Amino acid sequence: MRDTEKGADDLLLRTLRMLAPGTVLHEGLENILRARTGALIVVGDSELVMPLVNGGFKIEAETTASALYELAKMDGAIILTGDAKRILYANAHLTPNPAIPAQETGIRHRTAERVARQTGELVISISQRRNVITIYRGPLRYVMRDVGTVLAKANQALATLERYKTVLEQVLHNLSVLEFEDVATLQDAVTCIQRAQLVNRIAREVERYVVELGSEGRLVSMQLSELMVDVADEGILAIRDYSLDPNHKAEEIAAMLEQWSNEDLLDLSLIARAIGYGANAGNLDTPVTPRGYRLLHKIPRLPANVIDNLVAKFRTLPEILEASIDELDSVEGIGEIRARNIKDGLRRLREQVLLERQI
Repeated sequence: MRDTEKGADDLLLRTLRMLAPGTVLHEGLENILRARTGALIVVGDSELVMPLVNGGFKIEAETTASALYELAKMDGAIILTGDAKRILYANAHLTPNPAIPAQETGIRHRTAERVARQTGELVISISQRRNVITIYRGPLRYVMRDVGTVLAKANQALATLERYKTVLEQVLHNLSVLEFEDVATLQDAVTCIQRAQLVNRIAREVERYVVELGSEGRLVSMQLSELMVDVADEGILAIRDYSLDPNHKAEEIAAMLEQWSNEDLLDLSLIARAIGYGANAGNLDTPVTPRGYRLLHKIPRLPANVIDNLVAKFRTLPEILEASIDELDSVEGIGEIRARNIKDGLRRLREQVLLERQI
């Protein structure tokens, strides 16, 4: 996702959050929609908006769903404050710059589009005949969907996320086995990074549905949290384990991968190049050795700064596995008890992944 696309997506999410079920605006818009009266609502009272407002009635009242419904019976626009908490004007006439290009054909929608482009504020247009709510904000245009439709899509995305998570867990398990045996290849590492990215992309899609569903999306949000609890950071930890690029942190590399298209993300050699394997990116059978971040994070109650100290001291996972209690004890932040816990934790983790491989 490019920066401009990400910015537009963030803007849409902020806008949908204002209009989601459970908000006063949503209830008012639903009442207007059911009554088939149509409406034009501007959410914003900035210096760019007010010069475009002519005539109408000054209201200066708290925003309520019933007030929006009653005021929408008049033909003119309703002007709200930027936080949508107060109604400033009703039955107002809007005069945006007619030279601003507009794709819409109806008068109400064309006015809404031009006001949004000219001011950058949120403008809502409800079609009286088509019974559709269209929102505009700057160059953004979005047709709001019925809650039932969004909920169905969210459940479909959750099912897809569950399938992708299952594949990721299998990839992670295979990688853990290979890491303990020190026979991992570049393909194993970048496949893990790729699958983690795909899972995170689907999770972000579900998050967007949760925002759009508002109070109706609580169960979807709970399911999403449960699905992502064990895998949310696996991709970044894998990058920390295998990246050869000293100029970029794992979070920066992950952010770069987020901007890639799905087609680019499916190319494992491109991912290998992104984590620093420029010369060997085409040879995915190249042996690689992890630093140990991912497996060490699976040991309970082991602080991140201690993990950093361990990796700084021993450099690779095999060296950490071979280290004695005394050698682990010499690392800053690790005493004898914690050194024994690390040894026992890695031993139990190794037995667990090898046992699961045999099942």
